Amino acid sequence: MLGANVDELVRWGWIVLAVFFFLTEIFTAGFVLLCFGIGALGAALMAFLGAGMAWQIVVFIVVTIAAVVLARPFADRISRPGIQPIAGNRLIGKWGVVLQTVDPIEGKGMVRVESERWRAESMDNVPLEVGEVVKVISVDGVRLRVQATEKESGDSDGQVESAA
Repeated sequence: MLGANVDELVRWGWIVLAVFFFLTEIFTAGFVLLCFGIGALGAALMAFLGAGMAWQIVVFIVVTIAAVVLARPFADRISRPGIQPIAGNRLIGKWGVVLQTVDPIEGKGMVRVESERWRAESMDNVPLEVGEVVKVISVDGVRLRVQATEKESGDSDGQVESAA
């Protein structure tokens, strides 16, 4: 009778531990406590299936380690410091090709960077002709601020060719 009560306490103890880890993860970064919570849920499942304490602990350790290994790439990607390259910001420093003359007086112009077409304006306030190679300096709303460049050797040629 006492053994059944202890088993029941252990089962629910794993659940309480998992909830504790999940709630504590809210106040921390890195997803480590979340992994411990997942491991505790695995151990609770083993307890509810009637496995002994040794198996519960082994499952807790193995599932926690597996969760940490699987969560690390995701955690690293979303908790990277600095500005994340999203929307137009990801194009800063890339090479492009002028599709429509970039005229600073009329405020018109179009460039292609990678496979996308963007409105553009010249950083140097000089017209940029069709086919000219440009480098993206900044993003201003939905316009790229570009600068004329000379075709350079090395890896920039590959970027220019992929932009063209």
